[in-house]
Amino acid sequence: MELHILDHRLRVTSLSKSGIVNFTHPLIKLIFLRNRTRCKFLSLTETPENYTVVLDEEGFKELQPSEHLQVEGSIWLPLNVVSSGNASSSSQAVGVTKIAKSVIAPLAEQHVSVFMLSTYQTDFILVREQDLSVVICTLEEEFNIYREVSGESLPVQSQDVSNALQPTLHPVLIPQNQFCVMSLDPETLPSIATTLIDVLFYSSSPKDDAQANQDLEYIKFFSFSLIDGYISLVMDTEAQRQFPADLLFTSSSGELWRMVRIGGQPLGFDECGIVAQISHPLADSDISAYYISTFSFDHALVSDVHSLKNVIMK
Repeated sequence: MELHILDHRLRVTSLSKSGIVNFTHPLIKLIFLRNRTRCKFLSLTETPENYTVVLDEEGFKELQPSEHLQVEGSIWLPLNVVSSGNASSSSQAVGVTKIAKSVIAPLAEQHVSVFMLSTYQTDFILVREQDLSVVICTLEEEFNIYREVSGESLPVQSQDVSNALQPTLHPVLIPQNQFCVMSLDPETLPSIATTLIDVLFYSSSPKDDAQANQDLEYIKFFSFSLIDGYISLVMDTEAQRQFPADLLFTSSSGELWRMVRIGGQPLGFDECGIVAQISHPLADSDISAYYISTFSFDHALVSDVHSLKNVIMK
């Protein structure tokens, strides 16, 4: 097994719902005009509270300072687990549960905070650049660790460091809407441009989202990522119906997913172990899951919500 530290230095930001109009131009440029930007890593997720945008330093230059823009102060580095040259491990469960025991739980034990981004293609574990030495020391017995530099993978050595775990339990909520995890050929992105812009920026008002968030019967959640040329989308079935069915593709099973929203109030970035508390019991129960962290809350997508409830009750 190999752990690759990818050649991206990322910023985690939040755009307010009321101020999104100030950022539609740079976001449209980053999503649709790839030949006019050097950005290689972009993830845009809408929740009732805000838009979370994770992007590399080249993409971050496109976002002008504003009262509507919050920026987490750290530089984050994406990690990716590969096996035999292919993305992520080959256990029966998919998504975050594949790396729960080998990566996420050991990092939680060493008080390393992670920011998770599951996509259709793979899973990215984001860690603070300042924690990298702890990450390498913690995982070197399980993985051969490489750092990508200018397209070349170079082996890295560890230093003897350690941290301590201070776990906190958080409430979880399960809204009623169902979600799809899909992908799209980048060449067909212009074909859905109008629909994608409408769904991302104009489908509802902040007031509508706040009411939906309060009721929690339905939660607005839409995630788009364009990372190294690969596109991944997460949307509920209502949003899916607005897109041409022949352009979006999913796994052969075409299964639908339910969401588990973690946190009764914004989680912050300093706490560790949040992802581990959800992913480790799911892995033990062989429940497939994708995991997407945002600026305020964390979100796990699971295929079997009834089994998940049993895990939570334990």
